[in-house]
Amino acid sequence: MSVRLHIVKAGPGLSLQDFGRPGYLASGLSRGGAMDPLALAEGAALMRMQAEEALAIEMAGAGGRFRAEGGDLLIALTGAPMQARLDGARLHWPGSYLLREGAELEIGGASAGSYGYLSVAGLDAPSILGARSAHLAGGIGGALSSGTRLDAQPAPNAGGLTLTAQDRFSGGLIRVLPSVQTDQFGDDARGRFEATEFRKDARASRMGARMAHDGDGFSQDAHLAILSEIIVPGDIQVIGDGAPFVLLPECQTMGGYPRIATVIAADLPRVAQAAPGTALRFRFVELEEALKARAAAARHRKALPDGVTPRIRDPHDIPDLLSYQLVGGVVSAKAEE
Repeated sequence: MSVRLHIVKAGPGLSLQDFGRPGYLASGLSRGGAMDPLALAEGAALMRMQAEEALAIEMAGAGGRFRAEGGDLLIALTGAPMQARLDGARLHWPGSYLLREGAELEIGGASAGSYGYLSVAGLDAPSILGARSAHLAGGIGGALSSGTRLDAQPAPNAGGLTLTAQDRFSGGLIRVLPSVQTDQFGDDARGRFEATEFRKDARASRMGARMAHDGDGFSQDAHLAILSEIIVPGDIQVIGDGAPFVLLPECQTMGGYPRIATVIAADLPRVAQAAPGTALRFRFVELEEALKARAAAARHRKALPDGVTPRIRDPHDIPDLLSYQLVGGVVSAKAEE
């Protein structure tokens, strides 16, 4: 019997995700992949694995209950911090852990952000068009349900590691570049776009997120003549009601709404991870700043393995504390210094 992860109870939005499948835009399929790619790299670092091999269960809003079958599993918890317990003991997030055979992992709701990730060492899934991730909008794979069993490899190590996660869960300032129709919005609309505090709408998905705001919309009469054309993740369309709509990894590949801006790649996970109601502001930057941000993000991801450290356990979370040898050796009160 192989080692497997049993999804005892699935949360509302579980799917397998890796870094997506580039190269199919012309065929009508966007890249897809994890909403927060950095979380995949963090999970790989915590398990001492290569980031390119990363495959994780993406959990939208909440996780579920999971059990190891056929042997022990090595897991890592990254992305939006969620309430997690292993056989009742609270777990630190982010971190890597040994999920022993028969042990039950329970992951509740997110305390910040939207997407948490459960990485499992050696998690296996068939490759379709060069990737193992589900593309829900494109009909590749699907949501994971209760009772699903996923093949994995026996735990290669005991885990026990943590890292300092880069904050991308609290919204804030989002840097954008001019897009194809930016000039058609006029100085007033562009200035108002930068000055407005938006709130991420609850009607968000892996395809995109509407930005709610007070005041007038951003539509212009000239936009009625725009033809459908290629669009990509990060593009900010102004939809029919005048609200900006940020396209996310599973967006369509053609669209006829005008684009007021495009979120730079380094900041797109901040939009994806923002919980409903989180405040967001947009600021136009030059291409040079966007390229520097992309390079900095790549350096941060490459350095993740060097930032992993042993996790210091809280005595309150160790149920068998008395079984540990906390003091060793013999000490005499009469001994000289």
